[in-house]
Amino acid sequence: MSSVQATRTIAGEQAKLQLEEFSVIGKRVPKYDSFEKVTGRAQFLIDLKLPGMLHGKILRSRYAHAKILNIDTSRAEAIPGVVAVLTAKDTPRIKFGFMKDNLPLKEGKVLSYRDEVAAVAAIDEETAIKALDAIEVEYERLPAVFDPLEAMKENAPKLHEENGGNLAKIPFSFRAGDVESVFERKDVIVDDGEFRLHFMTHVALGTMGALASCDSSGRLTIYANTQAPFMYQREIAEALGISGDRVRVIQPFIGGAFGRGMDLYPVDVIAAMLSMKTKRPVKILFSREEDLSYAPTRQPAIIKIKSAASRGGKLLARKVVVYLDTGAYVSWGAFDARVMMATCSGQYRIQNVSFDAWPVYTNNPYSGTMRGAGNPQINFAIESQMDTLAEKLSIDPIEFRLMNSNRAGDVTLQGMQVTTCAMDETLKVAAKEIGWKGRHCEEARGKKKRGIGFSTLFHVAGGARVYRSDGCGAMIKIDDFGKVTVLIGMSEIGTGSDTSIAQIAAEELGVPLSKIEIVNKDTSLKPWDVGIHASRATFIGGNAVLGAARSARKQILDLASRELLEDPSNLDVGNGEIYSKFSPEKRVDYAKLLRRSHFASGGTMVMSSYFFDPPTEMSEAENNFLGNISMAYAFGTQAVLVEVDEETGKIDVLKVVAVHDAGRILNPVGAEGQIEGGVVMSLSYALVEQLILDEGMVMNPSFADYKLFTSLEMPEIKVIFVGEPDPAGPFGAKGLGEHGCIPTAAALANALYDALGVRLQELPLTPDRVLDGLERKIRN
Repeated sequence: MSSVQATRTIAGEQAKLQLEEFSVIGKRVPKYDSFEKVTGRAQFLIDLKLPGMLHGKILRSRYAHAKILNIDTSRAEAIPGVVAVLTAKDTPRIKFGFMKDNLPLKEGKVLSYRDEVAAVAAIDEETAIKALDAIEVEYERLPAVFDPLEAMKENAPKLHEENGGNLAKIPFSFRAGDVESVFERKDVIVDDGEFRLHFMTHVALGTMGALASCDSSGRLTIYANTQAPFMYQREIAEALGISGDRVRVIQPFIGGAFGRGMDLYPVDVIAAMLSMKTKRPVKILFSREEDLSYAPTRQPAIIKIKSAASRGGKLLARKVVVYLDTGAYVSWGAFDARVMMATCSGQYRIQNVSFDAWPVYTNNPYSGTMRGAGNPQINFAIESQMDTLAEKLSIDPIEFRLMNSNRAGDVTLQGMQVTTCAMDETLKVAAKEIGWKGRHCEEARGKKKRGIGFSTLFHVAGGARVYRSDGCGAMIKIDDFGKVTVLIGMSEIGTGSDTSIAQIAAEELGVPLSKIEIVNKDTSLKPWDVGIHASRATFIGGNAVLGAARSARKQILDLASRELLEDPSNLDVGNGEIYSKFSPEKRVDYAKLLRRSHFASGGTMVMSSYFFDPPTEMSEAENNFLGNISMAYAFGTQAVLVEVDEETGKIDVLKVVAVHDAGRILNPVGAEGQIEGGVVMSLSYALVEQLILDEGMVMNPSFADYKLFTSLEMPEIKVIFVGEPDPAGPFGAKGLGEHGCIPTAAALANALYDALGVRLQELPLTPDRVLDGLERKIRN
């Protein structure tokens, strides 16, 4: 039986009063798609079947680094039931990805065990696997490199000769003030540390794959678990050498994404090429073993960080150097550096910052981005060091953070403008709720010692301009039965954003939630959107649908004013009716009003559209990474209570208090679920999850060996929301999808130190590492 005990709170009497003025905003409503999911009606990629569908499989490299001397597919092609076999020579050979460094099927050489060498399409999966076994590939092994620091050396094997070395040519450097002069001062306290973050994978319930169907005219429909369907549409068209108008992207129900759906992958392009060759639908779906072996990973990192504070407790300087193991190709993972940079320069008030991140090619699997986009990694380093500095200063860790916390009206060194901010409140509430009495104050229970740790967070919460546009389109149409159809570019990837979108539309239009229908799975139907990332769905998508709903509402009031003989300004909407504020008996039903408008002479219909692109700025190397990239920023504090067995090194998490500033909470059920899910994901990251690599090969590609946090280890989780509505957000909301997973690992490491006096600077915090730390403590 699960031991989850989640206490849900929206803090403050003021928050309760604010909720009373709304009909659906702030109410606990079920997820929009919950009925389809619990009844099994929802169709995920694994469920999809098309007439005449073939099954695709991919042959991958036997080596981490090797020349391809010859590929013989003749035996595979002769197997009955094999319809197509592809190698690089059968493809357009168009490189894709951020650095245009990746081919769908590799030619000349392979750079990792993940590399795709050949692909087949057959009448069933068994025949496809048999065909892979029949393909003969001759290799010449080459020296390989698996450590980013080793890969940066002059004599290291070169992976991409055209690049001139293994350092990917993406600049991630920022300077403000003069950190070195601060470090040289005699009146400051300095801490210098190195932190290592490991390989893990997204472990979504739905494995990776794609279903492609090319018709007789050459038009391609792809069913894909993408988070950014319009970017995906453009990128896959480029990789195939066709125009984007010939590609239609449909998103099935998505069984989890957590960031990996941001990229285009070889599997997508290969499925499309097989379908284009056979003129039949082709589906490639990874097994769990393939998913753990070949799906992207969270970006691993080596973080060297040096910070200084005055003896009075003012944070003065921070110098950070990050080495990112990008693997064989540059994917979204390398761009986690931008988020790391923003956290280094923006979390807490600080005037002197030096930041460098170096994405490095190795022969490891290449990394994607994952929930938090680099923030959990850098937060682990910064917040661990904040505790270390506080101890050196003999200042309580909560007080030290309060002395340096962000405030409303602050502008960070990179130009990020903080509007609403309740960082102070999150710290104070977390300390109170966890029962903080000071360092090393938790009572020991024999060989089991208890400790409490804290960590704060700073993250975007009003979109993030990582592309030239951060926009989302929305359209609304209302039929003559009063049903409201919302066509919106924002995708639902399991986060509950459709529920928030429906609430916003229902609130503004004054109709019950049951009257709202969301259409957002097909690029041929829905308006444009840049994609799901950066916790932007509710804020950006919500503002888009709010703009469209306001336009539709105006049209409805104008129609009703003629019906009720009232000025539109005297009318209001609610419960599916339009009524006079001053003569409530004068009212008309939505459906009746719309039907009359359709049948009237010179009739009309209610339709509206709105495109919301926030007035934010791109932050990139060309402008020295300066710019207000988001309309709002979120803050939070998590407190963790642990019990650690000194004899075994096992860490038991007893309680997590998660206090978050996310503006007005539109749906408490969804918001609490997001924070709880983020906490559990990061407890798993910090304690047990790890992809074990041996010279680039994944050695634990099954749930028997890839450990996950289970219900048996689940602690009590208390979620508390504080802060005020943000004026830029829809009904005052800020984003929060990623925020729950950001501070947990650091809070856990700080709790371990409070319990045992052992500071671990590498994840996961395994029993062996705890015991090693105790031994070092004894020796020292």
